[in-house]
This record gives sequence, C-alpha cells and structure tokens, in this order.
Amino acid sequence: MNTLRTLNTSSKTRLAWLLLLVSVICFEASALFFQHVMLLSPCVMCIYERVAMFAVGGAALIGLIAPSNTWVRWLGLIAWGASAYKGLMLALEHVDYQFNPSPFATCDLFVTFPDWAPINQWAPWLFEAYGDCSEVVWQFLGLSMPQWLAVIFAGNLVALALITIAQFVKEK
Repeated sequence: MNTLRTLNTSSKTRLAWLLLLVSVICFEASALFFQHVMLLSPCVMCIYERVAMFAVGGAALIGLIAPSNTWVRWLGLIAWGASAYKGLMLALEHVDYQFNPSPFATCDLFVTFPDWAPINQWAPWLFEAYGDCSEVVWQFLGLSMPQWLAVIFAGNLVALALITIAQFVKEK
C-alpha cells in the first residue's frame, strides 16, 4: 500500500512525467543512433513504432503541464496508455512479420501519414522508411529490435497500470 501511495504522490509531480519524457528521448536517440551511425535501415513498422514512442513523449508533455491537476494528469495517463498500447500492437505485428514471414502478410512499402501531416516529407531523416520489415538486422540478448520494443511498450503499460491503480489510493 505504501508503494501505491508513493506512486500516487509521485504522479502528481513534474519529476515523474519528466522521467517518462527522458526515457522516450533516450529510446528515440537510440533509434537515431541505429539508423544514422550503425546504418540500420528503418522499415515502415519501425517508423510507425517510432511515432508511437513520440506519442508516449507527447503524453509525458501533457502530464508535465500541470501534474497536480486531476484532469490534466488523467489526460496524460490516457494518452500514455493509448500510445503505449498502439506501440505494443505495432511491435507485435512487426515481430510476426519477422518470425512468421508470409508473402500474403507483409508491411507496406512506404509509410502513409495523413495528407495534413506528411511527417515523412517534413523530416525524412526521422520518418522515412527504406528497410525490410521481415529482416532481422539487429539482436541483443537474443531479441530483435521489435521484440525489445514490445518489452518496452509492455513495460510502459505495466507502469501505467500501477500508476493508474495508485490514483485511487488515498494519500496520508
């Protein structure tokens, strides 16, 4: 119960939301390192997963605005959950492309974003895909990059679940 109280109290501080934002920045910096230094080509699914991670960062920014305000905090939590869930679903789909290849189930050849936000044209160095979704180009501890992303997004959802439960615990 003390842990939940601590999570409740922490979720109402900017530090907690800043930590979430810093984690997103570290993950995005890692992705750019893999792309531009190690020269690993991002695929369409990689770019969509990258967008989902940016959305988690957007949720962190919402929480940073006014974490002590119940409405703002809940909006941040909901945005975090939606973004992490979408990221997890994308990562699992990507894992399926890699480990169950099929000519009938492949990712798109090009990223598709709404006409009003063609971010792949605005920042091609960040959002343009030119890799193969089914190719395993990197592994660490036996897991491919999309498998690690599934772990990361699932970890976000576990942390979110605990913090959400903590919202209903009375502070001392």
